[in-house]
Amino acid sequence: MNTLGNVIWVLFGGFFIFLEYLIGGILLCLTIVGIPFGLQSIKMAQMALWPFGKRIEYMNYAPGCLSTIMNLLWLVFGGILIALSHLAFGLLFAITIIGIPFAKQHFKLVSLALTPFGRRIVDC
Repeated sequence: MNTLGNVIWVLFGGFFIFLEYLIGGILLCLTIVGIPFGLQSIKMAQMALWPFGKRIEYMNYAPGCLSTIMNLLWLVFGGILIALSHLAFGLLFAITIIGIPFAKQHFKLVSLALTPFGRRIVDC
């Protein structure tokens, strides 16, 4: 079922979300200051390509205050806009019964878009 959901996800827009995150991550990695943010964007691209069968969890170790500072910078410089776009798409998909599984994936991406530092993607 996860494979079918991922194939439908990719065919109906998931590939474009993946490309946006990937291109943004590569562009951010061109600067030394942007490398941590680019890596988080590439992590979000991985999640955006095949979201079914994956979950987001906090890392076991304490990342410290640097993770908090990086999350705050992420929020200020675009994280809120990314999260709001996933929230809007999630609400749009939740209107229909068929779209509810895709809405759940967008809501999963909302939490990652708000605070990507200190989280990891694991298979279910």
